[in-house]
Amino acid sequence: MIDAPSPRGKCSSGPKVFGIGFHKTGTKSLGAALAILGYRVCGPVGAKDPNIAQRAEGLIDALAWQYDAFQDNPWPLFFKRLDRHHPGSRFILTVRSEKAWLDSVVSHFGPHDTPMRHYIYGVGHPEGNEQVFLDRYRRHNEEVRAYFRHRPEDILVIDITAGEGWEPLCGFLGLPTPDHPFPKLNTRDRRMGPGY
Repeated sequence: MIDAPSPRGKCSSGPKVFGIGFHKTGTKSLGAALAILGYRVCGPVGAKDPNIAQRAEGLIDALAWQYDAFQDNPWPLFFKRLDRHHPGSRFILTVRSEKAWLDSVVSHFGPHDTPMRHYIYGVGHPEGNEQVFLDRYRRHNEEVRAYFRHRPEDILVIDITAGEGWEPLCGFLGLPTPDHPFPKLNTRDRRMGPGY
C-alpha cells in the first residue's frame, strides 16, 4: 500500500523538483516551502513497507508522474534514476553538519527499526550503529556532489538547519520570494513528526 497523500489539482508543466537530502536534514521544511511555492509535494513513502527493497523503484516511478516536487525517503536513493527518467528536473540536496545530523537521527529514531532504514543503511536503527549511519550519510552526499559536479545549475545544496531558506531556494527555482517566514518544522522545541 502506498502511504503518499492523494495528489490534488493538476501537475505543473514545469521542471520537477526532487529533494534528495537524507532525513533529518530539513526535508519536512523543504516540503512545506515547496508547497507554499505552489508545488504539489509528495513526501516520504514506504517507510513501513516490509517489501520496500523490492518495491521502491516501482513506487517512485509511479509517483513521480503524479506530483511536481518530492522530499524525504526513498527519493534520495534514486537521484540518478530520477534524473534519467525526468530530464530537466531540479535537485535539492539538504545537508547539515555531520554531528548535528547524527545526534538528531539517534535522538529521533534510537533503537527503533523500520524496513526503510534497513534498506538505506543495512541496519534498521541508529542507536549502536552510529558509524554505519554516518558513513552512509557521507557517501550519499559525496555521490550527489560528484554526480552533479559538471551541472551546478541543476543542483542546490542548502543547509536549512543553519538558517538558509527562501533566498537560495527561490533563486535556484527562478521564483519570487514569498512574503512570510520560511517554514521551520521539526526543530527540537517544536517537533512535528519524522522528516527533519
